[in-house]
Amino acid sequence: MANTVRRGYVPSPFGQLHYAECGSGEPVLLLHQTPRSWTEYAAVLPLVGRTHRAIAMDTVGFGGSAKPEGPHSIERFADGVEAMADGLGLDAFHLVGHHTGGVVAVEVAARLGDRVSSLLLSATAFVDEAKREAAAGRPPVDHVDPQPDGSHLVELWNRRRGFYRAGEEAALTRYVIDALTVLDRVEEGHQAVYRYLMEERLARITAPVLAVCAPEDHYSLPALEQFAAALGCETAVLPGGHVPAPEQLPGEFADVVTAWVDRARP
Repeated sequence: MANTVRRGYVPSPFGQLHYAECGSGEPVLLLHQTPRSWTEYAAVLPLVGRTHRAIAMDTVGFGGSAKPEGPHSIERFADGVEAMADGLGLDAFHLVGHHTGGVVAVEVAARLGDRVSSLLLSATAFVDEAKREAAAGRPPVDHVDPQPDGSHLVELWNRRRGFYRAGEEAALTRYVIDALTVLDRVEEGHQAVYRYLMEERLARITAPVLAVCAPEDHYSLPALEQFAAALGCETAVLPGGHVPAPEQLPGEFADVVTAWVDRARP
């Protein structure tokens, strides 16, 4: 069936990388936030897959992808995206990144030039010197210390509870599962974001760019104006939602993706 989600692996210098895909046609590669996996897009894939080949990969070090030793970085995450694109034979593709995935998408687009047909940055941090300096004193986002009585599981749940509305416990459960998969390194994706020298890479992006954000995601909303100023790109505010917008608003998110991809088609 056209909307059936298929899963597989491709080789990379780090080991096997996991992905899920749905549909056929022009490829749209979706990159998740930290410390998530492809399941952040589980409800989005069949919707984008109605008209495109929608692919959601697990970033190097997360989900079902290889977990190499050594420090994570945005550059290493981007190496994994390149390996995925090469392994799937994607000569050109549209790129979507949410939160950390958006920062990785910036690096990939800066590297690959015209091979990235379009770029959609969802709730992506605009990382400049002020952001890097502010991050130095930022408390951990997801880190918890394992406790014999399991109380760290409740702590992990509560760290993100405020981003989800009543009735969205299944999505929050998926976050907890993903975080537990990388609990010993759960904070490294965030740390990689705040080490990234984004300013040097933005000028290399040749793809058309759309920056979007959910209205309640106050962490990322100010970045829309910054990306517009730096790239001259379009911006849009989604009709509701918080940090987990792809899960809270899969229909609206998929509509934004497909409309943008169709507009930006080479």
